[in-house]
Amino acid sequence: MNLTPEERQVGRDNFNHALDVSRRDFLKGVVASGAVAAGGLGAMYFGYGTVEKPVRVGVIGTGDEGNVLIGAINPSYLEVKAIADIRPYNRHRAFHGDWASPNAAAARRGLMDVYGWSTEDEARKHVKVYENDYHDLLADDDIEAVIIALPLHLPAEAAVAAMKAGKHVLTEKLMAHNIAQCKVMSRVAREQDLLLATGHQRHYSVLYDNAVNLIRWGLLGEISHIRAQWHRGNLPGHDSWQQPLPGGEKDAAGKQIDKIVERLKKIKASLAKEKNPERAAMLAKQAAQWQAWDADKAINPEDFGYTSMQLPNGKPRSAMEELCRWRLWDRTGGGLMAELGSHQLDAASIFVSALRSDGKKAQPISVHAVGGRHTFPLDRDADDHVYCSFEFPGPGYEPGFDVGYHDPITGYPGPQGVPAYEQDPNKKIVVTYSSIMGNGFGGYGEIVMGTKGTLVLDREKEVMLYKGGSTSTNIKVSKGKDGAPDVNSYETGGDAPLAKAAAAQGPVSRGYREELEHWAWCIRNPAPENKPRCKPEVALADAVIALTSKVAIKNSQTDKGGYIRYESEWFEIDHDATPDGSDIASEKANLKA
Repeated sequence: MNLTPEERQVGRDNFNHALDVSRRDFLKGVVASGAVAAGGLGAMYFGYGTVEKPVRVGVIGTGDEGNVLIGAINPSYLEVKAIADIRPYNRHRAFHGDWASPNAAAARRGLMDVYGWSTEDEARKHVKVYENDYHDLLADDDIEAVIIALPLHLPAEAAVAAMKAGKHVLTEKLMAHNIAQCKVMSRVAREQDLLLATGHQRHYSVLYDNAVNLIRWGLLGEISHIRAQWHRGNLPGHDSWQQPLPGGEKDAAGKQIDKIVERLKKIKASLAKEKNPERAAMLAKQAAQWQAWDADKAINPEDFGYTSMQLPNGKPRSAMEELCRWRLWDRTGGGLMAELGSHQLDAASIFVSALRSDGKKAQPISVHAVGGRHTFPLDRDADDHVYCSFEFPGPGYEPGFDVGYHDPITGYPGPQGVPAYEQDPNKKIVVTYSSIMGNGFGGYGEIVMGTKGTLVLDREKEVMLYKGGSTSTNIKVSKGKDGAPDVNSYETGGDAPLAKAAAAQGPVSRGYREELEHWAWCIRNPAPENKPRCKPEVALADAVIALTSKVAIKNSQTDKGGYIRYESEWFEIDHDATPDGSDIASEKANLKA
């Protein structure tokens, strides 16, 4: 992902050339017709249309991810009737948005901005607020569906309770804390005949969908390797997962400090001296947000099931810390593989699945993983470095691969009517994944490598295409006589036009808005064929891929080693087998399913 500006431009040119013979005309037509006004580009692109009446929803959990989903809501599809969160800080952001930074404000707009309410008092006339128990929200007959964005140990319980109350559900990723919970949730959704979606938003990214088309056309040739990474520059003392605690905490020297109060004082001092009205307005919003964060100290986390403990280094860890830093603990979170790796392994499986003709999600054959807590002290369970290698079946490994494209030289992957490949156990696609803390070199993204080309997907914002392994050669793509793409090349500096159809809609959508719109559309248009793209079968598979690799990493730290072969039963909703030792009967009892 560390390309020069010139190399990036070549890749953009190439990708847009490919769009010229794929969806460019469609996208331009949609934009020019103005048909995107009500439903957005996603409705036209993915073909799900608009709804006559917005779905009435409640949002359970309005923290970082819950507020991202609130910010992505299209009011034409969803009407938020209630929110539930135990933290004043999260409830404040749910209404006002997140003013910690410009990026935060853009992603977490808040209900007032989404629906055009001028004050919180006005907003509360439309939105009920539940501060202690989301079960009261579920008892509201006016609510048809719920969005759940709770810490990872809680969504399964909330989802089962919601579906038992007759509500459709959309949960944030990862689907649940363990595989048994995922299977129980999936079974309850089927028993209740309700929609259960999980927020792996790349299924609704126009950029990723175009990448899938290029792979299906065979522009990359035979794919043998996908490389993915998510590298972050977090270091001890500067960790975005280790936010300041309400009420303060002791520093390394044993001195009690309260970073929230200190920050609030600085903001108020700056506000008192600020002469610029726009800057003053922003500081006032930040002050109100940090005031709400400070109010979290009145919560007793133990009332909500959070616990204190003694850390391995002998220091105490409070229940407040488990509440606010839940991603750091195995009991409440899933670490790097659940929070970051699950997204990118989902993307890799989307690309591998694109080579299948049977519509099934590709299942990995094996994983070999290592990792550990290499950088941070004994203040967490979560690993800060993970490295995984997955083997996926490729065309020829097993039946089911025939995407209708014929490369006359390699025969890859074979047109319809051509005899199927002879099965070859060596035909595998290797996916490597690394996620590290302490060094953000390369950022995050995926690289798909084939015998004819390379596809680079960077930060969910842009896609670049290269001929072979070169970053300095442009590709000219046209339709052949049979309608399939025909690939030629020319040296850098050619006269390739740059397609801008998708960009005409503004910043590239990461897919959150589209996944919410489609979920609402499926609720309003019940039919067997109308299902969310990340339905239980898909979300379960993503969880199996990520959580099995987490088990492999733990095993690598013992004499068991870090190699695991995947079992097909783990991916089956109706089979009780699990890779992580979780038990179906126990989880059914725990979740009251």
